[in-house]
Amino acid sequence: MNNSEIAIKVRNIGKRYRLGLEEESNDTITKTIVNLVKTPVKNFKKYRSLYQFDSLNPEDDIDSPDILWALKDVSFDIKRGEVVGIIGTNGAGKSTLLKILSRITTPTKGRIEIRGRVSSLLEVGTGFHQELTGRENVYLNGTILGMKKKEVDKNFDEIIDFSGVEKFLDTPVKRYSSGMRVRLAFAVAAYLEPEILVVDEVLAVGDASFQRKCLNKMQDVGKGGRTVLFVSHSMPSINRLCERVILLDGGNILQDGPAHDVVSAYLGAGYDSSAAREWTDPNTAPGGEFVRLRAVRAKGEDGKTAEAVDITKPVAIEMEYEVLKPGHVLMPHFHIFNDEGVRIFVALDQDPEWRGKARPKGRYTSAGWIPGNLLSEGTLFASAAMLTLEPDVTQFIERDAISFHVVDNGAEESARGSYARDLRGVIRPLLKWETKLIE
Repeated sequence: MNNSEIAIKVRNIGKRYRLGLEEESNDTITKTIVNLVKTPVKNFKKYRSLYQFDSLNPEDDIDSPDILWALKDVSFDIKRGEVVGIIGTNGAGKSTLLKILSRITTPTKGRIEIRGRVSSLLEVGTGFHQELTGRENVYLNGTILGMKKKEVDKNFDEIIDFSGVEKFLDTPVKRYSSGMRVRLAFAVAAYLEPEILVVDEVLAVGDASFQRKCLNKMQDVGKGGRTVLFVSHSMPSINRLCERVILLDGGNILQDGPAHDVVSAYLGAGYDSSAAREWTDPNTAPGGEFVRLRAVRAKGEDGKTAEAVDITKPVAIEMEYEVLKPGHVLMPHFHIFNDEGVRIFVALDQDPEWRGKARPKGRYTSAGWIPGNLLSEGTLFASAAMLTLEPDVTQFIERDAISFHVVDNGAEESARGSYARDLRGVIRPLLKWETKLIE
């Protein structure tokens, strides 16, 4: 690969933490922003030019029980204009890698070359001074990125329109909700025209419509020839947005390749793939004033949790929830997505026993059965949601709450029958066929 085509070059990066001791580096957003503001000329050069790091820290205590290596000998290249996803379980090293690439913390060893201005969104309210207003923080971030005032002016209206905080523009950021801060922070990161955009799972703070706006904007950034690095636990979002995915495990790169291949390997190995999920603490469970979600499960005909489902057999998506206040009509429903982020269908609870009826307090389960020979093979994701009706108020939407695998074993009673080649489509229904010989 020609060096001029490379936006990020990482060679043998390692990051070591000594347990119980504070690292002597800017490992927090706040410390980094303070240092950035103190040295604007230096920062202008750093964000505008080639950035290299060569560490000479000793490694003689690499096997010490007091040492944790969050990253170990990580190497890769990212081309200009690539949209790359980074996935892995909690503790795999994803956020540490993004902090290093964003220059929030330094690696213990290795070498990095970054060509282009980097804009990062790693924490809620990244780079915001809490005492300054939203307007002042937009210009502060522009200064940190080495931009002139007229450059920020050019994008200011789009930033405010995207974030939806126009009414609070001259209010100190410390009075913003977490959702307002993350909307403004993403708008600043995306619209100040960085050559490289780095986004962590922080988007999970926003609601569903805002997440869609962010994904659309990141797609536009990628199509515009800029580089995007995206960390997420949402495999549909990763598949939709990214051409290439890097899978981290225990601080090492386990796989690096086309998005669909790496995501399939990740799910097939059982990482972060669960057909059942529970919220044991009602105070932290998703929900609103009237209803709290307590569990979501994929279940087979035998009533057991179904990680893998025969394509010819029915499967139920069951949600367990607690009604906190009586007297409201509820509408449980779920959304089914494939691993490319395509919504296959939405199913609404039409149980005649409770349709249109107010519910008393108590614990409930609602299960919707998907018939056999309807779904296509592959990994599917279920999002659980609840409305209270008249007026319609969303109590919760838990995106990608569970996932399960649909397996086509090529049985004669399936839609595939004896056909062995690739059979595409988001569903695979077994239709009733009639064939007649006409003279």
